[in-house]
Amino acid sequence: MRQFLLTLIQTFVVFVVQEAIISQFRLPGGGFSLLLIFSLVWAILSSPEIAALTGFTAGFFMDLSQSASGPIGHWTLLMIAACYAVSYLGSGNESLSGNPLGFTFLTMSAVFFVELSYAVTGALLGVQAGSFGQVIITLVGVTIWSLVATPIFLPLFSYAHSLTFSTRSTI
Repeated sequence: MRQFLLTLIQTFVVFVVQEAIISQFRLPGGGFSLLLIFSLVWAILSSPEIAALTGFTAGFFMDLSQSASGPIGHWTLLMIAACYAVSYLGSGNESLSGNPLGFTFLTMSAVFFVELSYAVTGALLGVQAGSFGQVIITLVGVTIWSLVATPIFLPLFSYAHSLTFSTRSTI
């Protein structure tokens, strides 16, 4: 319970930083989501059950975001599935331990597929997303900015995870 409470507090802090600071940057191609990167990194470092809980809390906060255009629960559902899947892929992969490059590319790939899933399921739910070209530019932009931002924040998120779960392995 203590670990989940610490994870919840850290997720909330990242959400506040995302909404107060990161979302103010007007980056070409859509920028990046610090909360999405945080939750995926946290999921890769955690067991699938912890990852699903992290995906739920991150998705809940993403649904509460001012920039969320979809229905309530849309991000929550996608984040539960994405965090669980990424954790499942990363938990048995020994090559990710101590390999920031592989870790970064797994996170970047997950960001791309989560954003693509959001666009596709949003279209099925009737969310206005713009033209096909704008969606592609946003997908590519978010992926590239995530590729830039992940190595910057990876040591911080890994250290916070190791403090929360009292593990000895950090990236």
